This record gives sequence, structure tokens and C-alpha cells, in this order.
Amino acid sequence: MEPCLPRAVAATVLNAAEKAHPHECCGLLLGHDGRIDTARPARNVAPDPARHFEIDPKALIDAYRAARDGGPQVLGYYHSHPAGPAMPSATDRAMASGDGRLWAIAGEGRVRCWRDGPDGFREEN
Repeated sequence: MEPCLPRAVAATVLNAAEKAHPHECCGLLLGHDGRIDTARPARNVAPDPARHFEIDPKALIDAYRAARDGGPQVLGYYHSHPAGPAMPSATDRAMASGDGRLWAIAGEGRVRCWRDGPDGFREEN
């Protein structure tokens, strides 16, 4: 079974987390045919970026517009937990939409993937 993220994409997420520390990084997971090819960093516009993330709406709109025009699809999102584990926090669970997209979370030097389903998060390998 293939990992949820290619090694280079996971490295991009970890690098973004390191650069953003002590704030949370965030971005988009893009790809084709259900396979993630790229992690695209986005600005964290949350009022308290040390404890929360909010992907810059312009980055989201631009990515969805590009996908409609034949570009890579938005398959998920990523963010970091600068002081916690790579698993959904209570805030993540409260903010999740249950849309089936993948969430990659960086924390404690690793990236773990979670599927945001209608019944909550489920870890993906």
C-alpha cells in the first residue's frame, strides 16, 4: 500500500512547519486522480496563528479556479501543531466539514494523514 503522501510532499509539509514555528503552517494538498502530487503553502490568516490555522481564502479560491480549468485538484489540506502531536485536535474536529478530504498534520517531527469523513477523522496510512 502506498503512503498517503509521497515522501517529497511530506518533506515539504515538515519544512513548512519548521519555518512557521512557533506558528501553525497551512496549505493545500493538490493532485490528480486521487493521488497527491504537491503541497502548496498558503498564508495562515488565523487571528491566533500560534494556536489555530485558517488557509488564506484567496489561495483556496485560486486553487479551486485552477482545478476547474484543468489544473490539479484540491484533494486536501495540511497544517502543523507546533506544540502537539500530528493528530486532529479538538479544534480541528470542531472545524472539520466531513467532506472526505485528506488532512495532513505535522507535529513532533512527523506527518500523519487523516480522512475527514461524515463520522469524524480516520487515520490513513
